[in-house]
This record gives sequence, C-alpha cells and structure tokens, in this order.
Amino acid sequence: MSEEGTAEGTAEEVTLGRIETEVALLMRLGEATRRATGTAEHRVLDRAAYVILRHLDSAGPQNVSALAARLNLDGSTVTRQVSAMQRDGLIARAPDPSDGRGTVVSPTPAGLHRMAAVRAARTRLYGDVLADWAPADRDALADLLRRLNEALETRARTRR
Repeated sequence: MSEEGTAEGTAEEVTLGRIETEVALLMRLGEATRRATGTAEHRVLDRAAYVILRHLDSAGPQNVSALAARLNLDGSTVTRQVSAMQRDGLIARAPDPSDGRGTVVSPTPAGLHRMAAVRAARTRLYGDVLADWAPADRDALADLLRRLNEALETRARTRR
C-alpha cells in the first residue's frame, strides 16, 4: 500500500465515497422533507412539473424536443408530462414560429402562480434549515451546488 493509500482506498477514493454518500442522503432527505412538510404549497406541483415550469419561466417558450434536451429527459417522457400539465392548465401550446408544423409550450399564469408558491415554500424551508449557517457558508453551498449541477449536466450532455 502506498503512503497515500488506506485500508479503504486512496484519500481521493475516500473523499469521492463521502461525496456519493452525502449526495444520496441529500436526495433522500430532500424528498422526505418535502413530503413531510405540513404546508400544501409544497404539493401543488409534482417535481417534474415544477422543474419544467422553472425552466420555461427562465428560458421562455420551447418545443418539447428542446425542453427534453435541456432537462436531459427522453422526448416521450416530456411529451407525457407536458400533456398532463396542459390538461391541468399549467402550460399552453402554440404554433412554433420557426416551424409551423411544430408547437411550443409556455407556462400559463396559473402554472406560474403554482410554481411561485412552491418556490416560495422551498425558499422558506431552506431558510429555516440553514438559519444557523453563516451567510458566507450559505453562499459557498449555493456556489458548490451550482458547480455540481453544471458538471452533472455537462456529463449528461456528452453521454447522449
């Protein structure tokens, strides 16, 4: 065994193992916290609808193919989600101005209202959870999570 190695592996392997464990716990605890929160605001949208509405709100109307590519999802999956969201009045379809044969989807005022309610509830939740953290620690966490998401997104794009 090298000087850097341990019984569990190298220092890098140990660190990567810790990261894997913490991300797995974050995902499980995040979902459990959302489900256990008493306010209905957290449950007015399912996770997929929330992510789609957040993206459409920031990026503007998109066709389903572009939306699927951006969210790293299969087109048929997004088509089903968008159809359900349209039935619920959360999004609207319109002719694609760049291709008259296609359509683009955009959030409705009702969809934006529900998304804003979920976002506000989540912001309050994280404000409560992180209340004892120093502002610099919250900023550092936000920056590191953004970097992790960007790295995961880049990897997903290169794997298609």
